[in-house]
Amino acid sequence: MLDIHLSLMLLVAVVFLVLLTLLNSWLYQPLLAFMDERDKSIRKDLENVSSNSSEIEELKAKTEAVIAQAKNEAAALRSKTIEESKLLAMSKLEAKKEELEKSYQDFLEELKKEEEQLKSELLSQMPLFKESLKAKFSQI
Repeated sequence: MLDIHLSLMLLVAVVFLVLLTLLNSWLYQPLLAFMDERDKSIRKDLENVSSNSSEIEELKAKTEAVIAQAKNEAAALRSKTIEESKLLAMSKLEAKKEELEKSYQDFLEELKKEEEQLKSELLSQMPLFKESLKAKFSQI
C-alpha cells in the first residue's frame, strides 16, 4: 500500500519552499516591479495628455482670438480703403465737374462774343440790306 515517508515529505516541502522563494525573488518581484513601473508610466502619460489637451485648448482659443482680431482689422482696413476710394473718386468727379462747368462758361462767353460780333456786323451791313430790299421791291 502506500508508504508515507516523512523524510521524503519534508524534502518535497523544503524543495517547494525553496522554489517559491526563488520564483518570488527571480520572477514575481521583477514582474510586479515592471507592472508597477508601467502603471506609473501610464498614469504619467495620461496626466501629460490632459495637460497637453488643456494647452492645446488654450492655444486654440488664442489662435481663434488672433484670427478674429485679424478679420476685424481686415474689415476695418477694407472699409477705410473703400471710404478713401469713394472720397478720391468724389474729389476727382467734383474737379471734373468744375472743369466742365468752367469750359461751358468759357464756351457761353465765346458764344456771346460771337453773337455780339455777328449783331454788329449785321447792323453795319443793315443799310446794304435795306438798299438791296428796296431794289428788289422796286423790281417787283
